Amino acid sequence: YRSSQNGPRSFCSRHGSPETIPLTQPLPGLPKPKYATTTEHTHETKVTTLSNGLRVASQNKFGQFSTLGVFVNSGSRYEIDYKNGVSHFLEKLAFMSSSKFESRDHIMKELEKYGGIVDSQSSRDTMVYAMSVESTGLDAGVCVLADAVLHPLLTPEEIELAALTIQFELEDLRLRPDPEPLLTEMIHAAGYQGNTLGLPRLSPKDNVSIIDRTEILNFMYNYYVPSRMVLAGVGMEHEDLVELASKYFISNTPVWNREFDGTLSKGADDSISQYTGGIVMEERNMANIAPGTPIPELAHIVIGLQSCGHKEDDFIPFAVLNMMMGGGGSFSAGGPGKGMYTRLYLNVLNRYHWMYSAAAMHHSYEDSGIFCIHASANPAMLKELVEIIVKEFVNMAGNVEFMELCRAKTQLKSMLMMNLESRPIVFEDVGRQVLAMGYRKPPEEFCRLIDSVTEDDIIRVATRMLRTKPSVAAMGDLKKMPDFVDICAGLASKSGRLPRRFSLFGN
Repeated sequence: YRSSQNGPRSFCSRHGSPETIPLTQPLPGLPKPKYATTTEHTHETKVTTLSNGLRVASQNKFGQFSTLGVFVNSGSRYEIDYKNGVSHFLEKLAFMSSSKFESRDHIMKELEKYGGIVDSQSSRDTMVYAMSVESTGLDAGVCVLADAVLHPLLTPEEIELAALTIQFELEDLRLRPDPEPLLTEMIHAAGYQGNTLGLPRLSPKDNVSIIDRTEILNFMYNYYVPSRMVLAGVGMEHEDLVELASKYFISNTPVWNREFDGTLSKGADDSISQYTGGIVMEERNMANIAPGTPIPELAHIVIGLQSCGHKEDDFIPFAVLNMMMGGGGSFSAGGPGKGMYTRLYLNVLNRYHWMYSAAAMHHSYEDSGIFCIHASANPAMLKELVEIIVKEFVNMAGNVEFMELCRAKTQLKSMLMMNLESRPIVFEDVGRQVLAMGYRKPPEEFCRLIDSVTEDDIIRVATRMLRTKPSVAAMGDLKKMPDFVDICAGLASKSGRLPRRFSLFGN
């Protein structure tokens, strides 16, 4: 620093040593900084409804690429009159051959000109066709989307390939050490037995070989209608997206109308979900899942109670409660920022060395929801594991400390804002909100709602949840699994203890 012949020495000779100048004063002789100023851009999400009922939603965002896609109000919850697994097939058949593109390779070759990629995902209540493409290729992107959604050829070869892909996926899930996807299926089946959200999202093995083109087109005929769709985009001018949507989505007659009009069954099923509660168990040898690895043999259990849909006011308190419970695996690198001060870490993972994992999870849909705790341990400790989780559920309706609530709200807001820095997540947020509500709440509104949650709100929603019948999913060696009636009794008690024969805590 002092070896400089011109800069530092001349500065010190004129103004003295920088160490003597207080941090509250600017260094003399330096130009005044120029600060960035706010602009009039409000990041508002614009929504336009076309003449055929299709909603077009967009939010402009600086960048070279645009993310766009079609959200369809369909999914496994609507398959009550169909062979379960149709939505799973549609996910695998997305962006295959269509009226304008002879194969998936042809689609990718067209999008490669603009650095484009595509993806598709089906869930219980939504089907998404998405892509990311350079802004200069917006016209080509919307053209590909419209053709993929409205004009798929669904050739026998493609359906056979989709069936093989699904068979492989189902076999792979059975061999994975992580059983979470299967447990998620099981807890929904237990909570909504035989209806809507309880219908399998993954195709049952027996249905893979019997779902055909007519079944798929019949489903699309009833659910792939403009009023149940949203064309969402991030990173373009709204007027440009509306113009392209009018060009490619209004005048095109879907393939199912051209081929089967008047012969397919009509009518979409919009039944409201019926929460039932119950138990689904699968005795399974988990010891040989990953031979030759140090993964221990575990029994896995999920206990859930009915919460609320994402349109209800209690959705935000439930989200804060979920963050307050937190949890994770028995080991997690990092410090408090990883959620080490959440209840399931402090009360469960840090206290019981044999507990392999414990994590809260909230599944929320338009008309219902289920709040769960996933946990796993050695099968010999299954009775104790169940009682500990039941006790945590009961304690949710007890005292809530001010600092843990503040920490949970801050962490939730931080996670929300950090996720919305990603363009694909903003795209999904825009599409799902507009599909469900017709508009999008800005993140500032969610932050305000999170800040308004009080200790009484947490106790109120937890008490509401404890009044519902539990749902239980269990997998592994279940010889020491408590009876369902005992789990119900524990959740109904003030202490959270199961009947005495299963009690870990004694009197």
